Amino acid sequence: MAKDKIIGAIVMLLGILIAVVYTMGSVVDLWFGTLGGLPDWDAAFRIFNIDWLDWRLFTVLPLWIMVLLIAIIAIWIGYSMLTTPAPVPLEELEEELAAEEESGE
Repeated sequence: MAKDKIIGAIVMLLGILIAVVYTMGSVVDLWFGTLGGLPDWDAAFRIFNIDWLDWRLFTVLPLWIMVLLIAIIAIWIGYSMLTTPAPVPLEELEEELAAEEESGE
């Protein structure tokens, strides 16, 4: 494997790891761990037993979305580096151009 492909694979795997770990540590923990014991004054805003006006949703969800978008970009860059073929060396291109010029004249 070329050096670029190894770096691409590492970037892609790190992006996936960050997305999974951050999702488990923020959104899933908030969803299952801390949404119990809500006050009754905001019962009208509860849908599926979730307090949509909870301050933790306003802090955790935007940060989670930003981290997830950055991780997706890293995954995309790593995948592109992993699947893109290596460039042709400049010497071979010069030889091809010289051969085309000779055959064209």
